[in-house]
Amino acid sequence: MYLFLVPFVFGFACNVASAFTTTFSHWWGERSGSLVTVVLRDILGIPIWAIGIFLAVHAPSPVLFVSTVVTDVVGWLIIAAGGVTILLALITIRRRAAMPSMHDTLVQTGLYAYVRHPIHSGTFLEFMGLVFLMPLQTVAIACALGGVWVLVQTRCEEIDLLQRMPAYRGYMNSVPCFLPRFFSLPTAMTYSCSS
Repeated sequence: MYLFLVPFVFGFACNVASAFTTTFSHWWGERSGSLVTVVLRDILGIPIWAIGIFLAVHAPSPVLFVSTVVTDVVGWLIIAAGGVTILLALITIRRRAAMPSMHDTLVQTGLYAYVRHPIHSGTFLEFMGLVFLMPLQTVAIACALGGVWVLVQTRCEEIDLLQRMPAYRGYMNSVPCFLPRFFSLPTAMTYSCSS
């Protein structure tokens, strides 16, 4: 039943490791450092944890609640919102998403004018919507672990971005992490992904 955790955790570990472009570039040169990031994130990380999600959806598992038309519609709307958020963010940062480098410049346009990590915000939504569509224990566990992974990934990426782009510190101080200011919860209830 929990076999899905193997590719899931391995894929997330590769993704987290991919956040250290600066370190890889210092060790093996800028071109090789970027290539290592690409392999860890795009070839190993994302495809392997996606296999974990697939296995979680198809594993025999207790049902958490009865799925209805309402939960299905809510699930699809949340997934669509997450997908649109991710797509708009990828269009804005283009190549930087797939192949970060030491020469990247800070992007503060599009969704990045409102939140520092719109791709991660969209990923949170995708995980949440999946639980509404597939209310299985295995899916809920996978999505909860996915939420924790997004927080860890964000922190690691911010450490790297601060090293690659000195202007990032000012950006961190003026732009929230996941939710635009008009959606922000009281300060005590929000996750701070700043250093």
